[in-house]
Amino acid sequence: MYDDRDNRTSYGGYYDTGSSYVHYDSSGMMDQPKKKKKGKFARIVAKCVILSVVFGSVSSAAFMATNYLGRTYFGDQVILEAETSDVELSKTNTPSASAASPGSGADVYDVSGIVDNCMPSVVSITNIGSQEFRTFFGTYEQESQSSGSGIIIGQNETELLIVTNNHVISNAKEISVYFNSDGEAADENNVISAKVKGTEPSKDLAVIAVRLSDIPQETREIIKIATIGDSRALKIGEPVVAIGNAYGYGLSVTSGIVSALNREVSVQADGQTITNKLIQTDAAINPGNSGGALLNGNGELIGINSVKFISEEVEGMGYAIPITDVESIIGDLMNKVTRDQVAEKDRGYLGITGVDVTEEASINYGMPVGTYVSTVVEGGAAERAGIRKGDIITKLDGSSISGMDQLKAALSYYSAGETVPITIQRKNETDYTEITLNLTLISAKEAGVK
Repeated sequence: MYDDRDNRTSYGGYYDTGSSYVHYDSSGMMDQPKKKKKGKFARIVAKCVILSVVFGSVSSAAFMATNYLGRTYFGDQVILEAETSDVELSKTNTPSASAASPGSGADVYDVSGIVDNCMPSVVSITNIGSQEFRTFFGTYEQESQSSGSGIIIGQNETELLIVTNNHVISNAKEISVYFNSDGEAADENNVISAKVKGTEPSKDLAVIAVRLSDIPQETREIIKIATIGDSRALKIGEPVVAIGNAYGYGLSVTSGIVSALNREVSVQADGQTITNKLIQTDAAINPGNSGGALLNGNGELIGINSVKFISEEVEGMGYAIPITDVESIIGDLMNKVTRDQVAEKDRGYLGITGVDVTEEASINYGMPVGTYVSTVVEGGAAERAGIRKGDIITKLDGSSISGMDQLKAALSYYSAGETVPITIQRKNETDYTEITLNLTLISAKEAGVK
């Protein structure tokens, strides 16, 4: 297991000499762009930790966005209604790959054609944020910098849209995208500021946006929108290629096979346990590869790299989010309104106090994961919207909420006076009923926040 404990800091996970999923911090190990289940594997329940390369301390929080516009199908293509024009996820491709087909008897699997065709669809991402530390002497914040990968997934009239893992951009104060990263010195013209379009923490997904007007014309002529494949058609043993910003050195390539499908894997992120069914591969997925592309032999995107299993006794167990399982979610995120964080004095508040309902509590007590409303401020936004004590907040503006910290982070993008949909689960005689309410946020003073 890669172990550099003296030079790195745990990112929400834990270190173990046995099998575990471990966060990485590789501070000082790389150059940066300028400016810039226990038991059988069929029931994996061991804690995982999401990969990201950290240059200081790694951040944790989630971003939210707004205005869900929906998703429609047309023929063999998926048409996503964009903020200003339709965004199309390409479903066909003619790669220049010269790869040996499975079962052909070829001794060499040449992926150079896939790489030439698909690398222009992958970018490096740098997240400059902050992390809160609690010590004996009090609480303080320290700036952190981390890196990951992203995939160009679409475009509207004003923006280039990039999908990545939520943990890659969580708690970011500044996000930069580096196009055409090849391991050489970064070209300042290709390091461009990005903003959060939308996030779905429960699936570890996020979409960020770069303004087309900020991208140099010569770069726009080179980069490509990824072609979407069908992850449901994957077969065990099928060759795959992974592209990502490993260790923050720039884009690099690894290859392997599909080792298993529908592996149930649990990861720790933002203090919550997220469980999803993922693609297992032996293609090397290293720190910084998070959010990068897993491609099939046709050069089609069939997975978003996310997690690696770390153990002194295990090698070659990486995981990716199956693209077909989350295609509609990505479509929804692409169509949200791009937002900036609101100045603290102008932020909107609900007027509640709450307690996290973790996955463990959800299992033990039969409650939905979210934020349990323990008190409601009289006359506040929550009371006016109809929220009651005992309700559990599960979504804000269509994005999942798994705890109080995540709810606060999401609200930091909304101003007092804005109206936003909020979804709650309300206890009835035998179960919970989902209710969506329109919530008009109040100021900090009205909410009693000092």
